[in-house]
Amino acid sequence: MEQVEDLPTDYAALVKGRLGNERHPELTWNVAAYVSHVTDNLRNWAERLAGARLSGTRQVPGYNPDLLAQASSYNEVSLAGALWSLQLAADAWVDSVSAALEDNVVLEHAGRGIQRAEDVVRNNAHDAAHHAWDIERILTHADQSAAG
Repeated sequence: MEQVEDLPTDYAALVKGRLGNERHPELTWNVAAYVSHVTDNLRNWAERLAGARLSGTRQVPGYNPDLLAQASSYNEVSLAGALWSLQLAADAWVDSVSAALEDNVVLEHAGRGIQRAEDVVRNNAHDAAHHAWDIERILTHADQSAAG
């Protein structure tokens, strides 16, 4: 859980001095878009855990991150705004996950099947780490392109 709690600080350090519009030719999203995706992923899972904990409704739908990115115009989001939103989402996620872990919440995800709160924590932390790697990859490509 600490890994997700530290995401806003870690991501801010990762993109310090960047514009957010940096791209990699093999990836659809730019830097700010990856931050926005991580934000929305945290927000969605926090909401699903809270809903199950507060209402007892365990069934939760999936979502299509590419459609959400398109609807939200991820590649047009400012990096500063994306980082601001990430902080809010991470804070809400920590609150929701803490309560869900305490109450042993178990979800029945439409595509993933049974998801204990512990599974959500692990999956969300992995997703955020993977996308930090995507951002690093984009920034390395941008630096190499600028250098030569």
